[in-house]
Amino acid sequence: MPSPLRRVSEVLVSTLVTVSLGLLAGCGEGYSEDDPFGEAQRALLDGVGSTAARAALTKRWAPIHYQDVDVTGSHSLGGKSDFLTRVDFDGDWSGTNNWDNTGSRLLSAHAYQSVVETSSHWYLLYLFFHPRDWSDNIFEGEHENDGEGVLLIVQRDGSEYGALVGAVTVAHKDFFSFVPSGSPLGSGAESVDGTLSLASFEGVLHPITAQEAKGHGLKAWPAYDIVGDGVKYFPSLTLAEQPASATAADVRYKLLDLYGGEGLWQRRELSTLFSGWGTFRGDTSGGCGLVAGNCSSNSANAPWGWDDGNDGPVLRGEIATDPAKLAAHYFSPSSQFSRTYTFNPYQGIGTDPNQP
Repeated sequence: MPSPLRRVSEVLVSTLVTVSLGLLAGCGEGYSEDDPFGEAQRALLDGVGSTAARAALTKRWAPIHYQDVDVTGSHSLGGKSDFLTRVDFDGDWSGTNNWDNTGSRLLSAHAYQSVVETSSHWYLLYLFFHPRDWSDNIFEGEHENDGEGVLLIVQRDGSEYGALVGAVTVAHKDFFSFVPSGSPLGSGAESVDGTLSLASFEGVLHPITAQEAKGHGLKAWPAYDIVGDGVKYFPSLTLAEQPASATAADVRYKLLDLYGGEGLWQRRELSTLFSGWGTFRGDTSGGCGLVAGNCSSNSANAPWGWDDGNDGPVLRGEIATDPAKLAAHYFSPSSQFSRTYTFNPYQGIGTDPNQP
């Protein structure tokens, strides 16, 4: 369990973030001692008009994340190869030394988030990164870098943070759709694959997602689950912790803005990190591959490279760049999804994402 000192620190930091949210959302306008946070709340109701408002929205719905961990085999590094971290965990923006550096660096837990907005919905995307997609079986392949995640669909219902109505997860080369109990969404051109379970964290309900060990496919829990060893991660805007063990049950992962200075979208043309559009650069150095030939290069993707090859008209990367199109295809009734974006930096729509 976390220490009392950490809990006190979290409360203090949360208070500071809330105050900053109020100031940033209004940019100094409309602030009064009688209503200090009104502008922050209206920033979400009227549209995600600030970096702080987007961070608060993604924190509100960020998944409680179960990561299965395998401690067997030399490439597991005692379970460390299944820990979440950031793409530049080793201090650089090279994709070809991440496998090599996994064992010698701190793997503090991070996840990347982005927000896309229409008049009807918010689309919240979360990327979970691992430096290794690994195996302890000589008949299975491995590769450097691994990026999989989830798109959450939040209906704008007039409340501050809306209502979570659906999710689409990325498991290798397939997408899977889930809806929480009571959701207005049903199967569209793609069948709903299961129920999106929720659990309480910091007094509100969050969806529960889970990733496999080794290959890190992601689904809604309990479609995937921890089997034996595993880490339970919980979202934060400020804390990034490395699990103390392969069975750590309360670890904070820090949300990073995909559009921001620590994010990946600004670096989408960086040749040391990407080999092509949306594909992480990775090579076979550092011992990748238990036998010759079973380590592949350039085999992991950022969200604008995610693809399900058999979901009809939804093209590669549109889970990030055109999520309203994906939602209208995967769920019904499709007519409820506005296709006009009011904020979508992937398409160059909205304010400068680096400005408050």
